[in-house]
Amino acid sequence: MKSSDDDTVRRAAVGDAAAIGRLLYNFNCEYEEPTPDPSVLAVRLTELLEAGETLVLLAETGPEGLAVLRFRPAIWSSGLECYLAELYVAPASRGRGLGRALMEAALREARERGADTVDLGTSETDVVARGLYESLGFTNREGGGGGGRGSQSP
Repeated sequence: MKSSDDDTVRRAAVGDAAAIGRLLYNFNCEYEEPTPDPSVLAVRLTELLEAGETLVLLAETGPEGLAVLRFRPAIWSSGLECYLAELYVAPASRGRGLGRALMEAALREARERGADTVDLGTSETDVVARGLYESLGFTNREGGGGGGRGSQSP
């Protein structure tokens, strides 16, 4: 898959698991969250990608960013629910539109796979991410003015 706005977004393959593991490790380290080693994450991502209910989109050849999507059957419709589990762009590559390109590609993938909704969670303090999500039509379902869970129809 290539993004119409930025031809640097593609679907990850099982062979990308080590790169995905490094990005996820760096993401958690950046935010001082506990994280398994990249090699452990790579093994888990291999399992998830092979099972088919997880899709990872990668930005640029490094890769420099990723979006992790999880799909499951919806309760309230015959469609799927899509959950954006992670969106990350390496610090040196921020401000170039990679997050938006990943999100636009993620919304297209969700729509093409038959998802009725895309849900995500973000922190109250991550105003850049919240601004991106809101610009793409996500709304805050938790009430209040902060972070929480967002949702939109793809």
